[in-house]
Amino acid sequence: MTESLTRPYAEQSGLRRVAILFAGGPAPAANAVISAAAVSFLRHGAEVVGIKHGYSSLTGYDAAKPLVEGADYVIIDHDMLSRTRSKQGIMIGTARSNPGKGVSHPSHLGDPERSAPLKATYEGLLSLGVDALISIGGDDTLKTANKFKLYQDTLPDDAPRIPVVHLPKTIDNDYCGIDFTFGYFTAVDFLAREVRNLLADAEANNSYFLVESMGRSAGWLAYGVAIAGEASLVISVEDIRGKYRTTEEFKDPTTGKPSTRDVMDLEQVIKRIVLTMISREREGKEYGIVVIAEGLAELLPHSYVEGIDRDEHGHINISAISLHTIFGKLIMEEYERQMGHQRKVTSLQLGYEARCAIPHAFDVMLGSQLGVGAFRALVEEKLNGVMVSVSGQLQLHYVPFEELVDPETLVTKVRYIEPDCDFQKLTRFLETYVNEEDILR
Repeated sequence: MTESLTRPYAEQSGLRRVAILFAGGPAPAANAVISAAAVSFLRHGAEVVGIKHGYSSLTGYDAAKPLVEGADYVIIDHDMLSRTRSKQGIMIGTARSNPGKGVSHPSHLGDPERSAPLKATYEGLLSLGVDALISIGGDDTLKTANKFKLYQDTLPDDAPRIPVVHLPKTIDNDYCGIDFTFGYFTAVDFLAREVRNLLADAEANNSYFLVESMGRSAGWLAYGVAIAGEASLVISVEDIRGKYRTTEEFKDPTTGKPSTRDVMDLEQVIKRIVLTMISREREGKEYGIVVIAEGLAELLPHSYVEGIDRDEHGHINISAISLHTIFGKLIMEEYERQMGHQRKVTSLQLGYEARCAIPHAFDVMLGSQLGVGAFRALVEEKLNGVMVSVSGQLQLHYVPFEELVDPETLVTKVRYIEPDCDFQKLTRFLETYVNEEDILR
């Protein structure tokens, strides 16, 4: 049995040089993850390379143009890591470059053209002498890490392998395989304070604020902000079911043929929001905050998203839609239609402000454990193709990629808020009570 004050063993890790890469949007405690992972390897005799700005340099790697230290990567040492666990930002930068963009099925890995960016990434890392990769990022980055592993599985038996371990990151907290992701609670607290400030403003002016929160796929962030920010109502993608969901026909722009898709019944959703406003007025409260998740943009009727471009991961450009502006205008129109007088609704988007906030102690602890977990997965467990997870008393678990990614589409599985779960019920208990039978037609 190990003594409680005994440090982890100090022997050679068996790895000579390990790369750490961060991709996707920032999150509080990013540097805690990077720092803890790096120092774990440094203390066990391995060099650590920080790949700068995600996969940006790796996807275009060419042996004729070697990667440049300082521009494409940095050598991480103890001096660089001094007092960085609670530091804001991302010490090695980030980007959304996607080397797996052309691969959407396992069969595509054998196509030289589709897999060329993955090949370049592999060769770029080999050129740096890297013999293990630590990937930090959201579900899209997990998807890329899985494709990178699968690409290596297609190589000849004598080709060198670069084992990859992924550390989950997203303030959206919509990851399968882990209960809470680092940065989530910091982001919730930061945004909730903003919402409480807006609530005081709304009360002073007898008005409403419509807040669009980040949260593309699931409502964890929007719900957390609504609970801690004392909002009157929160609506996310999980709430668009039953009478709030419908089907529409449209012409597919790629094929020109008629098609159908599930969308929100925007009229019913807007009426539900207005019902909250009216219910509050009956209580003598002519003000409030409504929080909506940005992911609702994906469920807008086709007329609102027609012609909107998508990013390298296939996500719709939410900033080009301005969901909060659409909702704010429709809410004011419906309120005036029902009540015969106007009520001011100011709409705004919150989220970016929280991504590099000073991390809370819990997120620093969680992020640090995930960073250490990368070392333990690669060195102690000799694993490849796993995501590091934490539960209970920061107990480490290692979840195989195949449990997190659809084997046919290679798309990661989203962890939604389960319908009628106690977390969802908590918000309904705390927000303004309404009788949905009162929705005016």
